[in-house]
Amino acid sequence: MTAPERAVPRIVGVVQARMGSSRLPGKVLRPLTGRSVLGRVVRAATDSGVLADLVVATSTDPADDAVVAECDRLGVPWHRGPVDDVLTRFVGALRAHPGDAVMRFTADCPLLDPEIVALVAGVYRAVPGLDYASTAIARTLPRGLDVEIIRAGALHSLDRLATGHHRVHVTSYAYTHPELFRVLGVTLAPDRSGLRLTLDTEQDWRLVRAVTDHFGDVSVPLAKLADWLDGQPALRALNAGVRQKRLEES
Repeated sequence: MTAPERAVPRIVGVVQARMGSSRLPGKVLRPLTGRSVLGRVVRAATDSGVLADLVVATSTDPADDAVVAECDRLGVPWHRGPVDDVLTRFVGALRAHPGDAVMRFTADCPLLDPEIVALVAGVYRAVPGLDYASTAIARTLPRGLDVEIIRAGALHSLDRLATGHHRVHVTSYAYTHPELFRVLGVTLAPDRSGLRLTLDTEQDWRLVRAVTDHFGDVSVPLAKLADWLDGQPALRALNAGVRQKRLEES
């Protein structure tokens, strides 16, 4: 007799998005080649082909009515929760859209690569008993292309354990407490961690807009994007000096 096949985990994607940003307010709805930044993230996550469901987790702040309106326009479900307690938002989104695991996305990553999303989901599915997997534990990817996934039960455990800044960063309690959670880092060679492809400042915006102006309204595989940027030193220099906020900073 052959061993019974394990059930394939039902993965729910949750995109955190809100209009408030200390360095670049309203960034998630800025237009890029005819599509909002949020719309690009939603498309890339969906195009990965690994999600059973996708929901945008925004806040109850009236300013985020605009995020809800964009979700309605995109035909994407949404869930609203506290402004600063993002973990509570995720737990609420998961309760409304049940799954076995959650892939966390942030709406300021318009260059997200669907192939990397699919790869991390495949790694998670291949390792029984895994609580959390991420490409950011030992970083080789550019900022803005990281992918993480957490088991639903582990997310509920975080909701009971996490306090302070860990509730803002959703999963940080898990990867800073590997004695409590089974954590796996996913690395991809070559190391391209020197590139910054997230959207948090005006310098970031200028680089991201140059990328989308060149490639158009498509999700660009990382290798293709990195090869092009290798020949664009002036573009790479635009945000090379931007300081990433520390974990303790909201």
